[in-house]
Amino acid sequence: MEQTIPRPNRRGSPVFPSAQASLPRQLGLGAAVAAIAGEAIGVGIFLTPAGMARQLGSPFWLLVVWLLMGLMAVTGALCFGGLAARYPEAGGAYVYLREAFGERLAFLYGWMQLLVLDPGVTASLAVGMAAYTVVLVPLSPIGQKILGIAVILAIAALNIGATRLGSGFLQAVTWFKVGALALLPVWAVVRGAGRGAHFLPFFTQRAGSAPLFAALAGGCVAAFYSFGGWWDAAKIAGEVRDPERVMPRALTLGVVGVTFVYILVTGVFIYVVPFRQITSGETFMAQAGVRLFGPAGGAVLAALVVACVLGSMAALMMLSPRVYYAMARDGLFFPAVAQVHPRFRTPARAIAIQAVLASLLVALGTFRQIVAYFVFVAVVFLGVTVAGVIRLHHRAADGAMPVVPGYPYTPGIFLGFVVLLLMLLAGHNPLQAFYGVAIVAGGIPVFRLVRR
Repeated sequence: MEQTIPRPNRRGSPVFPSAQASLPRQLGLGAAVAAIAGEAIGVGIFLTPAGMARQLGSPFWLLVVWLLMGLMAVTGALCFGGLAARYPEAGGAYVYLREAFGERLAFLYGWMQLLVLDPGVTASLAVGMAAYTVVLVPLSPIGQKILGIAVILAIAALNIGATRLGSGFLQAVTWFKVGALALLPVWAVVRGAGRGAHFLPFFTQRAGSAPLFAALAGGCVAAFYSFGGWWDAAKIAGEVRDPERVMPRALTLGVVGVTFVYILVTGVFIYVVPFRQITSGETFMAQAGVRLFGPAGGAVLAALVVACVLGSMAALMMLSPRVYYAMARDGLFFPAVAQVHPRFRTPARAIAIQAVLASLLVALGTFRQIVAYFVFVAVVFLGVTVAGVIRLHHRAADGAMPVVPGYPYTPGIFLGFVVLLLMLLAGHNPLQAFYGVAIVAGGIPVFRLVRR
């Protein structure tokens, strides 16, 4: 690995200029949009519509929930796009938190991502992908773990070998799954697999639905989970050509496209499976698969789920290590992680860290509950990052501030959604939210130790 000599930045933290400079700007608009769609569109779109439909009991209110969460994602994307254009560096929210609120808060965000969320979510995706592969190829429980670890290591190797190689794989998988999902309604109509009457009554809730306010609350939380990850694309801003122009467009196009796909797929499922037959998400998907593709429907949809999860894993493995790289570049993590591979010009050590931690979690099988502890805190950091737009606007003396269309209404709308989600999450499981906040706060003495 190449050696770098740290120099102090304006806060006194060591940074590694040669390491940062050696991440080439080689990604375009397609790669950035694929990163958003690739991470956001996962297994959630196959499972969450069932629970949302059962609670809401109305196609109209289902559409309202998707549009509301789409509005939240679009306003957030506009804010992140402005931040990415102002600070076109690798690291995403970590960089924006550092610039708006200082290194301590940025470190706590990176601490949470590094130790829990990134490897935990990666492990969860790997295990989920292996579970759906069983429908196609019989595997023992140990075989599923081996497959999950093998896929993690293979995707990590692709991203270490070359950013273009990892990005190419991500784009191929993403456009395949987006194309396949977009063809579902055409196939459903051509095959005559459903009935338009399933959408009627369009506005009225069916008997047995949850009370409207509770149903909307539960639906919004479920839809937010399905949208999760769109903000991570900002982490590769340091490797995007012309990031000031590309990143805002990529984030906006990405979340609009994801919203459209989610509405489309939900509509297909309702078209082929009437509300009264909707039970669990797995049963819902199996019913839709049989009606769309006949006896082989389960295998066809399982293959589509595997492709969707692979895309999410590829995006996560490409985007997340940029946070550890940025932390190390600022002297808040092991300095060696800020060094870039001399041949491949990738943050190889940061990628390897995530791959090793995720593989260990797959082998141990203890990550789902741990990840659940940090959902509340992840939403907090998301809101604080967007609040940084307002802080930077108030603090800027030279006019060098993030340019966000519709400011200040855009961040205001997004923060309103964040407050609502936090209230719902804390009300649903306050102990879980407390544990997440307490563990993240435990990083404060670690930050002091690192800075010292």
